[in-house]
Order: sequence, then C-alpha cells, then structure tokens
Amino acid sequence: MTRPLDGKVALATGAGKNIGRAIALGLAQDGASVVVNGRSDRAAIDAVVGEITAAGGKAMGYIADVADPRSVEQMIAAAVDALGGLDIVVSNAGLRRQTALLEMSYAEWREILSVALDGAFILAKAAAPHLIRRGGGAIVALSGVSAHVGTPNRCHVCASKAGLEGLMRALAIELAPHRITSNCVAPGAIDTVRGAAAGVLPGTLTDRTIPLQRKGTVEEIAAMVRLLVGPDGGYITGQTIHVNGGAFLT
Repeated sequence: MTRPLDGKVALATGAGKNIGRAIALGLAQDGASVVVNGRSDRAAIDAVVGEITAAGGKAMGYIADVADPRSVEQMIAAAVDALGGLDIVVSNAGLRRQTALLEMSYAEWREILSVALDGAFILAKAAAPHLIRRGGGAIVALSGVSAHVGTPNRCHVCASKAGLEGLMRALAIELAPHRITSNCVAPGAIDTVRGAAAGVLPGTLTDRTIPLQRKGTVEEIAAMVRLLVGPDGGYITGQTIHVNGGAFLT
C-alpha cells in the first residue's frame, strides 16, 4: 500500500523534541525521507533518526544553525546529495524568552528574530531552487497564538511569528507559479516540555480558559502539517491555520 508522501524528501528544523519531533515522525510515517535538524543537541536528533529508522523509515540528522546562511546551504546540499532532492520544508526552529520590553536588550530582540523569522527566510531561499527542480513542493512554518492574542514579556516572539506569517503569505504568491504552497500553522497551548527560558504558560492559555478545556497534543499539530504538505493539502496556500482548541477565533 502506498503512503501519501512516498518518494518525497522532507526537512524539518528544530525537530529534536516536542512539536518538531512529532512532525518529523509523522512525515516519515507518511512515507517521506526526513532530514531531522537541530542546532546543537546531537543526542536528541540522533534519537529521532533512530525512531524513524527503527520503524522502517529513512532519515538523516543534521546539526545546523538556521540563522547561518552557509550552514543552511550546506545542510540542504547534504540532504539533496544523500536523499536525491527536496520536496517539503518545515520551518519549526524557534527560541522562546520571557523578558519585559523595558528590560529587553536589542541583542535579545535580534536573537529571537534571527531564528524564527530570519531562519525561515534563509531556509526558504536555499530550498526553493530544489523544490522548483522537483516540479513543486510545500513550505510550512510554525507560528503561534501569541502573535494574535498578544502576550506580555514576549514582544520579540510575537513580532517574529507575525513576520513569519507575512513571509509565508508573500511566498505563497511568489512561488505559486512553481506549484509550491506556503502556509503557517499556529499552535495554541500544546502539552510540551517547556524550557526554563520559556517561563510559565500565560494565564490566558490554561485548561480553564480554553473552550475545549485541554491543551493540544504535539501529534495534533503534526497532523495539520501532514495535511498541508500532502496531496490533500495541495489547494491550500498563503494561510495561517490555527490549532488552538478555540482559544483564538479567526
């Protein structure tokens, strides 16, 4: 039995844990060969690659900083050389901090934007020629509900995600002639392991305030990505798809 992504090659950034890991595993389950990217945690990346290969899939790990154009170009070249091409790009890498505006340095502001926003641009620019060469493809970026509801102490994160959505809309129009779709998925409160720098979950996104009265799962976010990059998502482009249990209504 064929799977929807058989013969496709996918690259997922920030894929060593949480949502990124679930996306990588889901794409592999659908038949794609997956490049599992992380910035520094080799053990986490190798673990995800191991899960994919143990299940009979094909994957390779690659450590690269998405904010570094040369590192991204080298990663994509290695992926194309090893796996034969590139069809799907998932820009999930991002940093989360909680710092008040009046205490935030410009260096911290730039650090956050350099990964989520600059990184998505660098990745799309390096990947697009390969998607075009394959006759089409899909780009998905991970945004977030905070860019829509506003969150104190996270103006840099909110700005990076809002910019990310604008970037995907622009790419949707520019790359449409090449049969490349570009979309954002905006998760709400998701049941993940939060790093210390991310701080506590905002009080506006608790089980009591979310209409469905629970957090989402990483698999639910991965399922939306799988839809967008698969054959059933081929007519969806330039959109921000919210997966948030009703916490924000468009």
